[in-house]
Amino acid sequence: MTLTAIAYRESLTNTRTDGKLDGLLNKSEAGSGASLAWYALQVRSRKESYVASQILGQGFECFLPTYKSIRHWSDRKKELEQPLFPGYLFCRFEFQARRPLVTIPGVLQILGNGRVGIPVPDDDISSLRLAVSSGMPKQPWPYLEVGQRVRVNYGTLTGLEGILVNVKGNHRVVLSVTLLQRSVAMEVDIAWLSPVSEAGRRTVSQGILCPVGATLGS
Repeated sequence: MTLTAIAYRESLTNTRTDGKLDGLLNKSEAGSGASLAWYALQVRSRKESYVASQILGQGFECFLPTYKSIRHWSDRKKELEQPLFPGYLFCRFEFQARRPLVTIPGVLQILGNGRVGIPVPDDDISSLRLAVSSGMPKQPWPYLEVGQRVRVNYGTLTGLEGILVNVKGNHRVVLSVTLLQRSVAMEVDIAWLSPVSEAGRRTVSQGILCPVGATLGS
């Protein structure tokens, strides 16, 4: 998980939603067992909340991270919750038992390489949960893997690691999900941070990732 800077890949930048989205979804009965892993699911845009509810209804653990966005109209403004990663959510399951998931309306594919799903590291999910539940301002950010790596030592984001960036005099720590090529920026006080040595960085291979289709075979 890498902390970096604002914007999505052009092909994945639809941030509109139908209604209010759930933020951090509750765990279900399927959320235990050594064979379970987190995977990123690509779903239909603006249907993230609906798909998440269907996944929970199937008994799987699901995580849909969101952020608050202010929408302005000519006569009013409204605060909306929108997905941090439009068109994506996370689900914990056994890959060989994915049949109930890939048949849910709105689920397009499991991200992976060829016919093999690539799990999202538990540390990445933990960091995202911490970021979402912290109550700190957050926003989508462009995916990067360069910059000074830091650790947050105080406040609700204690323990979070990422890349330090500076935007118009404001410091942010950027949390990246390599598999999605997406990032989230969290505002921080510079006094809360300490550097992390390069030796402690977790490296992630940058191979070409292809989606795993809805094929149900092993």
